[in-house]
Amino acid sequence: MGFAQAFPVAYINMHPSLICTSKRKLCVSTAKLNGENDPLFLAATASASLRYKETLRPEPLFLDPYAGCFVPHNIPKDVIQDLHPYCLATKFIDDKLLHTVSLIDGLKQLVLLTDGMDTRPYRLKWPTSTIIFDISPESVFKIAAEKLKASGVGAKMPKGCIFYHIPLESSDIEQSMQFKGYNGSRPSIWALQGFPVMTLANFEEVLTMISSLAMKGSLFVGELPSCLAETEMEIKSNRRQWVDKLFMSKGFRVEMINYEGVAESFGKDFASGHYNNILFVAEQLLHSDDQMESWRQEFQRVENEGDEEGFEEL
Repeated sequence: MGFAQAFPVAYINMHPSLICTSKRKLCVSTAKLNGENDPLFLAATASASLRYKETLRPEPLFLDPYAGCFVPHNIPKDVIQDLHPYCLATKFIDDKLLHTVSLIDGLKQLVLLTDGMDTRPYRLKWPTSTIIFDISPESVFKIAAEKLKASGVGAKMPKGCIFYHIPLESSDIEQSMQFKGYNGSRPSIWALQGFPVMTLANFEEVLTMISSLAMKGSLFVGELPSCLAETEMEIKSNRRQWVDKLFMSKGFRVEMINYEGVAESFGKDFASGHYNNILFVAEQLLHSDDQMESWRQEFQRVENEGDEEGFEEL
């Protein structure tokens, strides 16, 4: 039995009506959805279930003591016998985030593009002075926060760290982040897993937003849903070339990560089956808008000082 049949799908294919925000144009669903019947909520719950079951394995890749809060009582909680690629990706992203953040001096900015049930802010040991932004659907995040609070599991950020939720539906995500203290002139690391990217054009908009906000040299790590590539005929002949072209068009150098290689690095046996998501690490090659604005102001200052000196000589 392949993964596509054995487990819930972490990314679901939905076709509700969409709306794009005015400035940072991220498309979000405008369908009239009802709480826990929301397909975004169901997809997030499916992923949380995989993390919960991985935690119960005899030798788990990671521990998520909070995922069980999101799993409905009527869902079988049997232990997964085979390693699921979603959990491999989760572990890889966890380690990449922690390693990269540890290399940043001073304020450490982490931006998570999630499904609203991401528990990384609570379950990972972040160094002091880490500020985490979670961009996710507000409806899902609100229900998840209520479930965490009601469970009494004590989900808390590490001491000296700050967490902010930025609703995906925000009219201006960049402004919302800057209001909370995000600085595009400082290093940041971005991660995408479970984020409700519905179309390839939508993902390109995400890349454009990150390209504008992330300082040159910042990393973007995550899992790209395979459904975004299924409509692109060229990917069938050269998947890697297609991914390179997609990321480079927005100023990123990307590396595709092999799931089998990740499993081997952890000493695990693994066969990807029908799981075709794309695990990646990308580096921002362009300067952020904040960096460009700082240099513009500095150039203007130097130019003005030069004009003043010229008048004094006259």
